[in-house]
Amino acid sequence: MSITRIDPGPRLCEASAFGDRMYLSGMIPEDTSLDITGQVKQALAEIDSLLAKGGSDKTKILSAVIWLSDIADFAAMNKVWDAWAVPGQTPARATVQARLNDPNMKVEIMVVAAI
Repeated sequence: MSITRIDPGPRLCEASAFGDRMYLSGMIPEDTSLDITGQVKQALAEIDSLLAKGGSDKTKILSAVIWLSDIADFAAMNKVWDAWAVPGQTPARATVQARLNDPNMKVEIMVVAAI
């Protein structure tokens, strides 16, 4: 089996696929001036786009890890997540507070999905 790398760069690729699994790098918002709602929507849109490039979609996400710069944003993040996720097709998930690499960034989301 070969490894497929999606949108590779000098340091990392946005996603890699091997066998029947796809591993996404942490997806972050492009516009960090937005509030948590806008930043989560951007990260989830990136996830949708990468999953499509790899032949998958959000109903096939197996696990997700969400990092929030402020755990006080948990409820607002969940509101966006719940509107995006497909009922009955939600993945295993963890959410933690962490210091992110950009002080204006509020969220980073990493997923593993089936293909």
